[in-house]
Amino acid sequence: MPNAKQMTFEFTGRGGEYFRIWMVNTCLSIVTLGIYSAWAKVRRNQYIYRHTLLDGSGFDYHGDPKSILKGRIMAVVLFGGYSLISQFNQQAGLVALVLILLVMPWLLVRSLCFKLHNTSYRGLRFAFHGSVKGAFVNLLGLPILGLLTFGVLWPWVQRRMVGYVRENSAYGNLQFSFEAGTGQFYRAYAMIVPIVIFIFVLLMSSVYLLGSLGAIPIQEAKLTPVSSFAAALGTYLALFVLVMPYLEARLQNLVWNHTALNSHQFSADLRARDLLWIMSANLFLIVLTLGFYKPYAEIRLLRYRLEHIHLLPYGDLDQFTAGLQSQASAAGEEISDMFDFDISL
Repeated sequence: MPNAKQMTFEFTGRGGEYFRIWMVNTCLSIVTLGIYSAWAKVRRNQYIYRHTLLDGSGFDYHGDPKSILKGRIMAVVLFGGYSLISQFNQQAGLVALVLILLVMPWLLVRSLCFKLHNTSYRGLRFAFHGSVKGAFVNLLGLPILGLLTFGVLWPWVQRRMVGYVRENSAYGNLQFSFEAGTGQFYRAYAMIVPIVIFIFVLLMSSVYLLGSLGAIPIQEAKLTPVSSFAAALGTYLALFVLVMPYLEARLQNLVWNHTALNSHQFSADLRARDLLWIMSANLFLIVLTLGFYKPYAEIRLLRYRLEHIHLLPYGDLDQFTAGLQSQASAAGEEISDMFDFDISL
């Protein structure tokens, strides 16, 4: 029968500890011309995963830095080759771009397999079972369609993307399920339209007001590179500060509230105003400290995100994980060599 106790994810990492890891990782990555970045990713992930707790037990990360380095070298060769070819021959560059797009779904599937296979909880690893064909449709074809329709289809596209990843992810031999409807994604995005309109009207009104006061000579106003950059930066910051917190809260709550693992139901209760405060303060402090507050900002935001995600287990969680471990022990390590590289950052 269901366990009435709702479990909340807990994050015990500290900004000071993470800052030291970040500094060492940054310095060594620079000294080694980026080669150490693969080892840096493993150190970072192990710290974050091991300080993420559920029911008193931490997650773990088992990624091999050499495999990550292999994936990054592959990415550099692919995109570096495309850049080099396109400089000498644009038609050949276009052909190279098409070839990269065709191979990208396979790379994404391998990367997701690597990430989940190297993530564990209570000694049992996660897995990804998505097909390359599914990735081609949901992670490449549909996003291109969403862009070509100027975002009109994007909520539907995002529903398909999230569903593909969630429904093909597994813990042990149990797959996750995702039941959110397309209409719920459209409603989440529809609520940001008034905010975007408000930002646009506010910016245009500010320009008009400055012009009427003589601060900007309207009759001589031209979009110089500097003014264009300033306008673009102002718009981006306004969208980041006002839109991103709301959109993240709505989408994260929507996704987690409709995600389940067998009979175990997840939920989330992130609030837009909390994210607005955290993101705004983080941005201000990062600028004020010339970037040195960044690791503290990451920990602060990550703690809030994780500690507002919950699990309502169906029955005893210890018995559930123990049963999965006994079922998975026969599968063992023979599949571990299949996931031998990662292209993600």
